[in-house]
Amino acid sequence: MSSALLRILLVLLFFSSIPQKSDGQFEDWCIADEQTPDDELQKALDWACRNGADCSKIQEKQHCYLPNTLKDHASFAFNSYYQKMKNKGGSCYFNAAAIITDLDPSHGSCKYELLP
Repeated sequence: MSSALLRILLVLLFFSSIPQKSDGQFEDWCIADEQTPDDELQKALDWACRNGADCSKIQEKQHCYLPNTLKDHASFAFNSYYQKMKNKGGSCYFNAAAIITDLDPSHGSCKYELLP
């Protein structure tokens, strides 16, 4: 098999392995990058909560409060902002504090939004 054909097959295999919704859109969530220092993560979390993220669910006694870690709370807020704003020019950047994942970060009763 020629190397060009092998490359084409590898590319096709890669794209066929990316999860897609039934309407052909990719499913993606925005979460905190584990390599981000806590002070930067806190700044980005505060910004997300002030600029449109639904941070009510990460308050004490709410569905997404536990685990009570900065990374988990930031991930929820980043995703909330990203899902609401991705079709309006918003991104999952947060000053390099966040990354896109195709793995649903929901856990237990804490469900992360996924909007088209």
